[in-house]
Amino acid sequence: MIDPRAVVDPSARISEDAHVGPYTVIGAEVEIGPGCWVGPHVVINGPTRMGRDNKIYQFASLGDVPQDMKYGGELTRLEIGERNVVREYCTVNRGTVQGGGVTRVGHDNWIMAYVHIAHDCQVGSGTIFANNASIAGHVSVGDNAILGGFTIVHQFCRIGSHSFTAMGTVLLRDVPPYVMVSGHSAEPHGINAEGLRRRGFSPEQILALRRAYKLLYKSNLPLKQAVESISEIALTTPVVQPIIDFLERSQRGIVR
Repeated sequence: MIDPRAVVDPSARISEDAHVGPYTVIGAEVEIGPGCWVGPHVVINGPTRMGRDNKIYQFASLGDVPQDMKYGGELTRLEIGERNVVREYCTVNRGTVQGGGVTRVGHDNWIMAYVHIAHDCQVGSGTIFANNASIAGHVSVGDNAILGGFTIVHQFCRIGSHSFTAMGTVLLRDVPPYVMVSGHSAEPHGINAEGLRRRGFSPEQILALRRAYKLLYKSNLPLKQAVESISEIALTTPVVQPIIDFLERSQRGIVR
């Protein structure tokens, strides 16, 4: 399943049923799991570990050195989960020792063309990165978040689960779970109700999340008091709790 025109380092570990296309380069200390399809003209450098059933399209670059001037050749790595789709010209870099040493991408992510995922980023599962979305170093992206095309994210920002960024959004602060944002720089525009309905959230759960959003963004309450009020909703509707947990851990402040 490895095209004879591919260049594969002897130390790479590639499952017998994985496909590697022509002119692809697989470097040292790369592990490719069962059922993976790696197209032509892909470059994967290590240490990189990739789980099963991933699909990597032509001209993607995975696991190369981080674009960080502090990087001095230290041994860092990239970890990619299962069933991810990575389209043309995407770049995903390894971590740095300052950021924990590892960049991670979870499972079932849809990563469209020209996306950049920088060093030390932590990407969850079920996310969508539309064309040209770029996240700087140390960014975390929660499960089922959607980044619209040409979204740009400042380093160390956090993007909560089930959130949504519109096309051309510039993020300089954190986006709480479930919230939709757009603009340069980003402003909040309600909760991602349509996305939540598609993922099986009940009308009652969505209503509770709308109430939490209004307390956070429409009540003019200081953040601490808004969190206290949202905590009361979470007592009866647990899907609200991730908002509280997220706000309590925010370091850069939230889009507000």
